[in-house]
Amino acid sequence: MQKPKLLFVSNLFPDHVENYRGLDNATLLHELAEQYDIRVISPRPGFLPRRRMSRDLDQIFEPVYLTARYLPKIGSRINHRFMARALRPAMKKLRRTFAFDVVLCSWVYPDGCAIAGLAREMNFPFVVVAQGTDVHQYLLMPARRCIIVESMREAKAVITRSRELAEMLGEAGVLRERLHTVYNGVDFSTFRPADIQVARREIGVPPDARMVLFVGNFYEIKNPLLLVEAVAELRREPALKNLLLVLLGGGPLEKKARRLAVTLGQQKDVRFAGRTNAAGVARYMQAADLFCLPSRHEGVPNVVLESFACGLPLVASHVGGIPEVLRHDFLGCLVVPNDRAALVSALRERLQRPVDVDAIAAYARGFSWGAAAAEYVAIIERARSKKPMTFVESAPGLGEAE
Repeated sequence: MQKPKLLFVSNLFPDHVENYRGLDNATLLHELAEQYDIRVISPRPGFLPRRRMSRDLDQIFEPVYLTARYLPKIGSRINHRFMARALRPAMKKLRRTFAFDVVLCSWVYPDGCAIAGLAREMNFPFVVVAQGTDVHQYLLMPARRCIIVESMREAKAVITRSRELAEMLGEAGVLRERLHTVYNGVDFSTFRPADIQVARREIGVPPDARMVLFVGNFYEIKNPLLLVEAVAELRREPALKNLLLVLLGGGPLEKKARRLAVTLGQQKDVRFAGRTNAAGVARYMQAADLFCLPSRHEGVPNVVLESFACGLPLVASHVGGIPEVLRHDFLGCLVVPNDRAALVSALRERLQRPVDVDAIAAYARGFSWGAAAAEYVAIIERARSKKPMTFVESAPGLGEAE
């Protein structure tokens, strides 16, 4: 029996250089591949074309990488049109050999808004996935908010990766009956408990250190500088003089974070470990005593569920969808965002508390990619079964660049 054909469109999909980009989307597609014949188009916002190749394991999706013009801040009213212009020829070309039945698009703006316009032109149903920043920040921008609400009304369904995101979109005007919350899953073959001392030997962490781990992009929204300051304050206490902060990731704030560590006299006690693959992230989680996310905004980041799968407790800001999954005291605690005193207190208390690794890991087993994929299939199939939209040869509006 022939599988239905699904086209996935998103700037969040890995390539051979940014192999960490959109890993959750790639993992989901591999799960969905049992039900669908899948192809991928990944537009990258920018101006200069750049040659990209897929990871070996993603070649089955025959990814097409393309560049879409993007104007930061001032382009809010037209960036989705630029993206539609970039996507249009690629989608029309693909459709001649791969007559996709439905489009799944991850990232609301500009990706999802561009797809809304193209759906009217090309007559296909589509489902959009809202991830976090594309809702938290973009709904605060009046121009983007209007475009997002108008576009998402045309989606057959909008999948949100936290209930909080669904509530925000509903309050903005997206039809609530089209909003569905589906949490991401965890790769339990990679993220699992392991001997902490073995893991520490592999990554070069002293056996007697107290290790706090951060994993994420070095952006203002992730607030890594606050964590550097908090750990410096804690290291002044005799009981925590062996405290080590390890930061996995990279981004615009990395240089500033390095300078801050030097200024605070912590350059030897703050380790910038760079980016690594999923297995590397898991190894650092298995070596740590505590995971910390001091973010200003979040959805439900995969690293939270992955840390639980490794049996690692969490201290995180009370933001976004994190409270939805940090449901029990043994998993960790939440703090007021951007409050250094609260963060210091929480880190101190949790570093002194015994950890129930088995209980944390057992809780994480409730978040599997298989279960998540099954929910996606149910939503996609409902989208496919609805009456097709009226065909329009060339519709003005979102799909047309001005």
